[in-house]
Amino acid sequence: MNIGSLLPRHARYRTNHTALVVGNRRLTYGELDAYVNRLANALLAAGLRKGDKFTTVLPNCLELMAAYWAAAKTGAVIVPASPLLQAAGLATLLADSDTVMVIGHASFADAFNEIRDGLPAIPRDRWVLVGDGGDRPGYRAYDAFLAGGAPTPPPDAGLGDDDVYNIMYSSGTTGLPKGIVHTHYVRAMYCMIFAQSFRIIPESVVLHAGSIVFNGSMVDLMPWMFAGGTYILHESFDATRVIADIKAERVTHIVMVPAQIIAVLNHPSFDPDGFRSLEMLQNIGAPLPLRYKQLLNDRLPGRFYELYGLTEGLMAVLDKHDAVRKEGSVGCPPPFMAIRIMREDGSEAAPGEVGEITGQSPCLMPGYYKRPDLTAQAIRDGWLYSGDAGYLDEDGYLFLVDRLKDMILSGGVNVYPKDIEEIVVQHPAVREVAVFGAPDERWGEVPVAAVVLNEGAQASAEEIVAWTNSRVGAKFQRLHDAVFYDEFPRNVAGKTLKRDMRAHYARQ
Repeated sequence: MNIGSLLPRHARYRTNHTALVVGNRRLTYGELDAYVNRLANALLAAGLRKGDKFTTVLPNCLELMAAYWAAAKTGAVIVPASPLLQAAGLATLLADSDTVMVIGHASFADAFNEIRDGLPAIPRDRWVLVGDGGDRPGYRAYDAFLAGGAPTPPPDAGLGDDDVYNIMYSSGTTGLPKGIVHTHYVRAMYCMIFAQSFRIIPESVVLHAGSIVFNGSMVDLMPWMFAGGTYILHESFDATRVIADIKAERVTHIVMVPAQIIAVLNHPSFDPDGFRSLEMLQNIGAPLPLRYKQLLNDRLPGRFYELYGLTEGLMAVLDKHDAVRKEGSVGCPPPFMAIRIMREDGSEAAPGEVGEITGQSPCLMPGYYKRPDLTAQAIRDGWLYSGDAGYLDEDGYLFLVDRLKDMILSGGVNVYPKDIEEIVVQHPAVREVAVFGAPDERWGEVPVAAVVLNEGAQASAEEIVAWTNSRVGAKFQRLHDAVFYDEFPRNVAGKTLKRDMRAHYARQ
């Protein structure tokens, strides 16, 4: 298994088929392959060899996409870093990953200046800047760096199943980031399993408007390249542009996080008639509230998919044909994968019984980079322990309850925020909600709702609390307070940062 062989294959047999659309550029497979070859040869000319780590600090752009496939051809290991990282966090990631080269956007040059002296493993001539200002003193400009690479194929790197392709650093929503290792075999499994699960074929047109530095993007990026379809990459998410491009480009597949789906559905220009080409609209990253699932299945029937998964390699997919029949579920494991629910005592839970979600998968990481201790905690007897609570119904479909770390312990009772969120989001003024636990002297923790209101809507904290508490199923689910946000704090993957909300609330 060598995913570096995919692009050259399409360049030979689908030379003139549109491969990638990004910004004002449309590249065929022949053109994309030649561009990637130039970058691959430039990396080799800079001294990188199979197994060497290079980090990208880039927004969505051609240069980032090319870096993924240059890594696949050369055997250099790509470490995509979030462009939201501050200098200190970036320095930690570069040191932890043993990075020997950085390709970053010129807008990060000041942050690089802060940390370069503390990273002697990265030679001065291996800091490359992309974009305007990339020619500043002390750095190599990307265009000049790329000019040194020939468009011909790089030497065969002799890659196999177990060679490392990338290190994805976890989003850090529940703790310090960890380097998650993926091999060529793991990514080949992404190619084949998700192409089958989402029905991605050579004629598919995939639109991606979220950041491609997080692992969720790989569930459409890898099968796109495997099938040889067309990939439309937006530099950043804009609901207006997403709606327009779905219609103009006759998009067949799109993956979005809940906040993006909600923005599209609430947009004044949203019209189901413009989405006639769409075969898949997939939710990823966090559960989509039931209210919006029902709206999607009503307005865009036969298109909604949901993926539950961990970067470490556990997945479930809700197929579009099950979206109504198994409403509220996040689906079942794809082929070659398995899921079971475990009790605290290590025994397997019965159908309908809540426990920890565990899984086996050919997409399973070999481990956390340089952390065998954490790997041993996460993978036990070949099963990945997710840290998420859920249950399987009688048919084996997975229902996600909540993250165990987000669970609120109130008066000795386990309170799952998701149960309360599903109530709050039904309030007519509420667009989004995130419930977290706040410290309380009497109960230990109490639920607090962070709320984003619909545009033009008004509601007080007292109203939200009273409305919710009259509808929850148990006293321990009652809200203690509600706070308002214009937009929730999120990481680059679009995941809501409850940890930041909890800390901000405690400081008030």
